[in-house]
This record gives sequence, C-alpha cells and structure tokens, in this order.
Amino acid sequence: MRPSPYLIALVLICAAVTVFASVWWRDMTFPLLLVWLALAMLTVADLVLSNLSGRMAVNVDLPPQGFVGHTTAFTAGIRPQKGALPQKIEIRVDLAPELVIGETRWLKPAPDAGEKLLKVSLDLHLKRRGQFAVNELWLKWPSRLKLLELIARMPVGKEIAVQPDISPVLSGAIKTQILPLEAGQKDLRLRGEGSEFHQLREFTSGMDPRSIDWKRSARMRSLVVREMRAERNHQIILCVDSGRLMAEQLAGFTKLDRAINAALAMCWGAGLAGDLVGFYSFDSRPRLFVPALPGRAAFPRLQTVCAKLRYETQETNHTLGLTHLSGRLKRRSLIVIFSDFVDTITAELMIENIQVLARHHFVVYVALRDPMLTKFIEPEETTLDAVARSVAARQVLNERRAVMEKLARMGVLCLDSTPEALTSDLIARYIEIKSREMI
Repeated sequence: MRPSPYLIALVLICAAVTVFASVWWRDMTFPLLLVWLALAMLTVADLVLSNLSGRMAVNVDLPPQGFVGHTTAFTAGIRPQKGALPQKIEIRVDLAPELVIGETRWLKPAPDAGEKLLKVSLDLHLKRRGQFAVNELWLKWPSRLKLLELIARMPVGKEIAVQPDISPVLSGAIKTQILPLEAGQKDLRLRGEGSEFHQLREFTSGMDPRSIDWKRSARMRSLVVREMRAERNHQIILCVDSGRLMAEQLAGFTKLDRAINAALAMCWGAGLAGDLVGFYSFDSRPRLFVPALPGRAAFPRLQTVCAKLRYETQETNHTLGLTHLSGRLKRRSLIVIFSDFVDTITAELMIENIQVLARHHFVVYVALRDPMLTKFIEPEETTLDAVARSVAARQVLNERRAVMEKLARMGVLCLDSTPEALTSDLIARYIEIKSREMI
C-alpha cells in the first residue's frame, strides 16, 4: 500500500494551508488539527472500504513448455472473494530475464461469471532455451476514494521449458519438401540411374544401352539391364559450433538457436529420406557426440541433447573440434557444419581443418548472414556516419564472399543464408545432394 497522487496533493495543500495560517493567524491551531484529523480519518475509511489483497483470488495458467522464438500466453484470472472487483487493476510479473513480456491485453469478463471474473493475458516472448520460472505476480489498484494505491503480491511458482523450435516438423512443412525427393527416387529407379543395384529387367526400346548387363544377357540369351536406384542409409553428421560467435543475437535470437532449429529440421527430413543422423557440438573443446542413428529414431534424442546445449562465451577451436570429429568417423559421411567467422584472418584455421575433412567426406558449410548488412550498403541518408557504415558493411560482405569462394574451390558446398530462410534453404540443399548423389 502506498499513497496515491491525490493523497499526496491533499497533504501538500494541507501543509501549505497550515504554514500560511500559522504565520498569519496564531489562534488557528485547533481548526488545523481538525483538518489533519479529518484527512487521516478519510484515509483510514478509504482503506477499510477498499478491496484488500485477501479479498480476491488469482488463478494463473502457464504452458509447461514452448518453442524458442515463439510467443506463449500467460493468463491470470482474478475473482473477488467478497464484494466486487476494482474497475482498474494493473499487473506486473516477476520472471526470469530471458522471458520478455509483450503488451498487456485485458479480456472481457467470463460470460458464466458475469462481472465477478476478470481475465488478463500477457504475451511471453521466448528468447532463449532453458528452464525459466515465473515467480510472483504483483497487482496494483486504486482504493474506493482513490487516496491509496493497494499493492498485492501473489506467489506463482510456475516454470516453462523453452525447447528448440520444431514447428516446421509438426506443421508438415519438412515432409512437404521431402516428398519431391521420394518421388524423384522412384523416377530414378525407372530410368535406371543411381548407384545402388535394385533389380534386373528385360531390355526394352528406349532404355540406355549402357545399362545392359552383357554377362547375364549371355546366360539368359536375352538382353537384360541392371536397374539402379538412389542409395539410402547415408550417414549424416550435424556439427554445431557453440562458441562465442554463435551466441550473438541475430534478428532477435542467437545464431546457435537458429542453427539448432535448422539441424533438427534436417534430422527429421533425413529420417523421412531413410538416412542415418548423428550430432556433434564443439567450442573451445569437443562437447557432445551422438552416433548416427536412423533419422526418426535419432530425432527425439537429438531434440533432448540440443535443448541442453549451453551458450558458451569462449572462442571456438576449429582445429581441436574438427580433428576430434574426423577421428570419430569410420565411413564417408555428409557433414553439415554450422559455424561463423568475422573476417578472412579468423577463418584461416577453420578453412584448413574443413579442407582436411573434405578429403574423405562431403562437407556442407552453413553460415548465417546478417540482413542488416545489406541495408547498410545502400543508406537512405548520405551523412558521414551512414557512408562509414556502408563502407564497413561492404568490406564485411566481400570478406565473407572470399571465404565462401575459397571453401567452394575445395569442394565444400556453402550456404550463406538469412535467419528466416535457413531451414528451407538447408532442406533444399539436402534434396539437391540426395538427388545428384553427391555423398
């Protein structure tokens, strides 16, 4: 409880009147005491008539989990235990700093409760992964005569687990992208292409003569062809750099969270395509390694592992991390590396170690490009600061382009995508790799 601006104004007016009357009229002591006593009694009466914190009950509702980058609703229902609700109630929530509250939305009273139930909904923006708590709920409302502001603290004790975003998987968007790949594999079988033997077929007009199996044709005394199909059960390793640069905020969320979301989407897509998926993370030293499993079986395990992946503040050691990964792999694999760099100098060690991996494996390098750099290149204003930012942004983009071109000359498939298009671009590249049998 605290005095309202109205009560403070009345006290100041009474104080001014008291000082003025004491200076000019010395026999005004008793009337002034009556004025102060009346103000005190009016304040006490206002407190008695008002709704105290014990006269209302608050029920809160918070989902047990949500996806990083999404918004969830925190709802509170306020019901009076005696009397009626105040006309205006302000609400404040004591929660973890990783949860950001949006604008307050006051809803209409519940139709089954008349005017005796008021619901409020707060939008919680989930910015980071982890387990976060909503501790307390603070309510503030004016008294009946608006002389006081009553404050109540309600314990909440709710927690929400912020998980990696798998909404593209749940919505079926990944399956929609993979369907053309499955149709393409069936088409490859009919055209006799691919690298894995499927069956023998009798030669018919229009088939490629190079697919004729002459030895078996001689035994059967008729022309037969070897029908091939696209190879399945490839081993895919999703390699995520969790170092300092990946903890940078990009379009509201960290690069690490963007990479994890895209990695889980690719894990699900690879499971639909019949491949094996493993996971590896590193920063200043190797962290987690999950052996390759069938994609659908690996997905829940990778989801649990990625949810516990920490935001590191140390520099990434690409030499130690990628060398350790190379020693753990026993067969040729598709390695998808999610990492980032600042300039060509800091990227030298990364390029050298990726070159070593590319000798035995097919490597896809994925980096996130800041969309603000493109806006800085062509500024709307021609001020000195805008020109300086434009020159710096152009230099950064030129250095990124130089690193990507150098990796491409080594046989590495590079993907420099924006945060919003990362998942769809990565799945499209995976479909291209599978259809062209580049692994």
